[in-house]
Amino acid sequence: MASVQPTSNNTSDVRRPNKITRYKAQSTGGPLDDPTPDYMNLLGMIFSMCGLMMKLKWSAWVAVYCSFISFANSRTSEDTKQMLSSFMLSISAVVMSYLQSPQPMQPPW
Repeated sequence: MASVQPTSNNTSDVRRPNKITRYKAQSTGGPLDDPTPDYMNLLGMIFSMCGLMMKLKWSAWVAVYCSFISFANSRTSEDTKQMLSSFMLSISAVVMSYLQSPQPMQPPW
């Protein structure tokens, strides 16, 4: 398809050549860079380790919750291996805490 150039002969052409600007892509940083998945991933790993080391069931469940939030808020371009390892660590914290003590979880208060 041939491009149409504005000419002085065509008076019905409403395009203004002085208003044409070239597209500039947004930088990667800025308001679109949301740190929530990274924070939730880190919190999930911390709570997982607390659940594994201290046998705290509520901490293991909080780790699973943080892992779900991290997965739900992540973008497709992010590293899935780190998220998968955080999720598996939180699941293993829940499983190990219930294998060591199968009684129902006691409230932390």
